[in-house]
Amino acid sequence: MTPVTEKGNQTREAILDRAVDLASVEGLEGLTIGRLAAELQMSKSGLFAHFGSKQDLQLATIGAAAARFKATVVDPALEEPEGAPRLRALAERYLDQVNNYSGGCFWAATSVEYDDRPGPVRDAVAGSLNAWLGELERHARIAAVDHPERLAFEIYSLVMGANARYRLTGEERVFEYARKAIEQLLPRRKRGTVGA
Repeated sequence: MTPVTEKGNQTREAILDRAVDLASVEGLEGLTIGRLAAELQMSKSGLFAHFGSKQDLQLATIGAAAARFKATVVDPALEEPEGAPRLRALAERYLDQVNNYSGGCFWAATSVEYDDRPGPVRDAVAGSLNAWLGELERHARIAAVDHPERLAFEIYSLVMGANARYRLTGEERVFEYARKAIEQLLPRRKRGTVGA
């Protein structure tokens, strides 16, 4: 990789990192080349060179948010043993991730914004959420949970509810409520072991 290409990639990553945080606050529709250029003290033309259109910027931002989610939620949880310990780590990190964005959970903000807007951006948001719920469900199956699809939905609902309530009221206790409710849903033992 040439130094110019490496610098271009670093610039693109910096743009997308800021775009993810802005979108968590103002939504993907609030993302504009001009706004990002001002935030990053770049020229509009310099920023435009990385993204050909607003939709390209939005889709790249969704991809960057998914990469951040994977790095902070999924990858660290994979260090835990498969089964109940890994499922627990995924659920705990999922609740914690709402603080990885300036405006709370990126996925909550964008899913509300695009739930009734058909098109590629909505499809990308829905695809990312479906992939995450599928991953939770897969690990719930490995942990021998009775209703893995329902458990994945319940964890998702508790995290989204806590995020929404906190964003509206600033009540931090809602995260503890969600944490306790999620803990009650999770299996208490590893698959294949006997006892607590």
